[in-house]
Parts: sequence; C-alpha cells; structure tokens
Amino acid sequence: MIDPIELVIFDCDGVLVDSEVIAVRVLVQLGEEYGWPLTEAEVIEKFVGRSEAANHAMVAERLGEEAATLFDKRFRELHAEAVDAGLTPVDGLVEALDAITLPTCVASSGSHEKMRHTLGRTGLYGRFEGRIFSATEVGRGKPAPDLFLHAARSMGVDPARCLVVEDSGPGVAAARAAGMRALGYAGGVTAAERLAGPGTVVFDDMRELPGLIAAYQG
Repeated sequence: MIDPIELVIFDCDGVLVDSEVIAVRVLVQLGEEYGWPLTEAEVIEKFVGRSEAANHAMVAERLGEEAATLFDKRFRELHAEAVDAGLTPVDGLVEALDAITLPTCVASSGSHEKMRHTLGRTGLYGRFEGRIFSATEVGRGKPAPDLFLHAARSMGVDPARCLVVEDSGPGVAAARAAGMRALGYAGGVTAAERLAGPGTVVFDDMRELPGLIAAYQG
C-alpha cells in the first residue's frame, strides 16, 4: 500500500516565483562579462536547481576564487534589480495554493535572504513564513537529499508521505534520493524530459497542481 501524502514541499525559484528566467538571463550576461561564454541551455544544465555554494565552486574552478566572489556579488545585485523591476508568481500558482488543503513548506537552493526578497516581492512570503528551508542549513545541496529530508524532519512528516514540487533536474533527483514522490513542473526553463523519471509526474500548468496532489491523498 502506498502511503498517502501529508506534506507538499515546494521549491521556490521557478515553482513559486517566476525567477529562473531572470537568473538564466543574468548568468548569460555575467558569462559574457567574465569571459565565460554561456548559452541559455548551458546555464540551465550547469546552474539551475543547484545551491549557491555549488554554483560558486563551479565558477571558482573556471575563473578563480577572486573572480568567483565578484561574480557572485554582481549576480546578487543584478538579480535583485530584476526582481524589483517586476517579479511575479508563477502563472496559476496563487490559484493553486488557494485550492491546496494539505500542509505546505518551501525547500530551496536559495538563501533565506533571497527568498525573503523574492517571496516578499510577490506577496507569497506570508503564506509560508516559519516553514521555509534553505540549502544553507544543510551540508549538501540538491541533487543530494539533505534539504528535503531536513524539511520533512522539521515538519514532523515521514519522507514517504512527502510530495515535492520541483522544476529542475537536480531538484527532482533530490526528491527521489530522499524517498519522496515528485511533481516536475515543465512550464518554466527546464525541459520535460529532464524532469521525467521514477516516482515523478511531469506537468506544465500550475492550475493542474491541486488535482495532481489530490490523486496522492487516496
């Protein structure tokens, strides 16, 4: 018998807020500035869904530690400017949240500071306040299971009874590694085939989310 779901764990960027398109654009720009030409597809493959620490290490390996520190600072500045210029919730997300009755939380590769900014800017912070978890709290970021296991433990729910909503390859891999089922949102920057896999249902419209979650409740 399959355990019914008791907790829905949301990723933040690209699932709650439409910020991944901003991040991809900024990273392509910074690649040009720092002499590391990157296409959008390369940015999605290398950066999207991974922790800030993992991305920093990758940039440092390519450009050196000093340049990576400046790269990070510039990214935060440009990303914040773009967020303030018009970040919105993912299309259909607010209506979906209004229809979901199960407990929810957020588990993101981003820092708490970044989530306070993006979720605050879109009016979503109050919906999850006190139930927001960051990769900065664990030893390994996605695709390792640490963050999702930390969120489940903090919420007092068995991992087998958690459902993760993700939009990146590392994110769905982390959910599987944690022993959780996943819904892969393909309406953003990551192609559906990069989300597909065991225990994962792929969808492309947030308005479908309440019905998909209900199917796991038995």
